[in-house]
Amino acid sequence: MSNKDAVPDVATAAVLVRSEGVPDDAQLIRGYDFENGVDYNALLSTYINTGFQATSFGRAVDIINKMRAWRLSDEPIADNDCEEDRNLEYRKSVKCKIFLGYTSNLISSGIRETIKYLVKNSMVDVLVSTAGGVEEDFIKCLAPTYLGDFTLEGRALRSKGLNRIGNLIVPNDNYCKFEDWIVPILDQMLKEQKEDGTVWTPSKVIHRLGKEINHPDSVYYWAYKNNIPVYCPAITDGSLGDMLYFHSYRSPGLVIDVVQDIRAMNTEAVRAKKSGVIILGGGLVKHHICNANLMRNGADYAVFVNTAQEFDGSDAGARPDEAVSWGKIKADAESVKVYAEASLVFPLLVAQTFAKTN
Repeated sequence: MSNKDAVPDVATAAVLVRSEGVPDDAQLIRGYDFENGVDYNALLSTYINTGFQATSFGRAVDIINKMRAWRLSDEPIADNDCEEDRNLEYRKSVKCKIFLGYTSNLISSGIRETIKYLVKNSMVDVLVSTAGGVEEDFIKCLAPTYLGDFTLEGRALRSKGLNRIGNLIVPNDNYCKFEDWIVPILDQMLKEQKEDGTVWTPSKVIHRLGKEINHPDSVYYWAYKNNIPVYCPAITDGSLGDMLYFHSYRSPGLVIDVVQDIRAMNTEAVRAKKSGVIILGGGLVKHHICNANLMRNGADYAVFVNTAQEFDGSDAGARPDEAVSWGKIKADAESVKVYAEASLVFPLLVAQTFAKTN
């Protein structure tokens, strides 16, 4: 054979590169076999070995289950532990504090019912959301939200008094009903401020509204019942803010103190023996939870679920490793970001974690 008929050495060297040995404990990629029938638990259990975002989902399941399983008794007693911290029964009772953050659109969606389940059963310890994530819960107790379409024309909807949230429709009358419900409560809160010296904070306002709504479908009714704090640092950025704006003209004087809440929120993290964060979406809720955990030199576990990318430098797009650089997640923490839309994956996460071991 002439040299021109032989495979060029450069091609052979480039294509037939020899592999190094693979570690014995390397995970094999293998998905679910539907020949075994439809078993959703078994299907979701294979995600960890499926690759791509399915593997991230599987890691999120593992991390959340570790958050839930941790007890102070898992750790050795430290030299500086107080007498109570040295008591074995007490150590067995101390759990990881779980912070759950979510954006307002998730309360507008059916994810509200998943969040309500967690709060009703006291499976999370601290909630953080936006104004919309608070008010939409109460509004849904007064009137329903409907399924629409992403392509509905804004001008036509506006002429009919219909508001669109993605492919959800909220009649504007719902907000009128919200005003009718909340204004007398704001009046009473102002009265208590003047007569009793009550200092209102966003979390105290939400606690009071949860009591007043008195509705089993409400996330914040159950937060009130179970004494789970709800922090909302941007409480004026939504219909709640609109109501406070109008109320400031009708009955001036109501004051809501955000400084007390930032102290309370940061204290939640500082006093946690172990801290886990689950954050759905980005922006304010993501940063508020992570920044509170900075006060304890970082969270021990972190699960982010959102669709944002990091190339624009946004907080929403940032991976957990960026938070490590700020001290908001510990360097040795277990963390993962699932690049997915929360309405698709959060119920599945709950099914494989909180609900599965309830």
